[in-house]
Amino acid sequence: MIVAFSVTPLGVGEDVGEYVADAVRVVRESGLPNRTDAMFTSVEGEWDEVMDVVRRAVAAVEARAPRVSLVLKADIRPGTEDGLTSKVATVERYLAPDADESR
Repeated sequence: MIVAFSVTPLGVGEDVGEYVADAVRVVRESGLPNRTDAMFTSVEGEWDEVMDVVRRAVAAVEARAPRVSLVLKADIRPGTEDGLTSKVATVERYLAPDADESR
């Protein structure tokens, strides 16, 4: 599965990058495939291991903030691996200049 999630500390002011970095650090140290962009961090793996990483990422922020908001979206597709790369590659293939000719 792939989970895209965003952890936001509340009650700490406008600058939240330091808190978000705590969550991203947990994800990166997990060893699971992951990507972080301006809005979400995506992590790929089995249900239990992915949800454990999300739980620990939230806990890392919660340790320093009085309140935490979590937004989570999951793509549950058993038997699929390397979805973080393959899903993007499929879209890029359709965006290629010669994609219309290959359809």
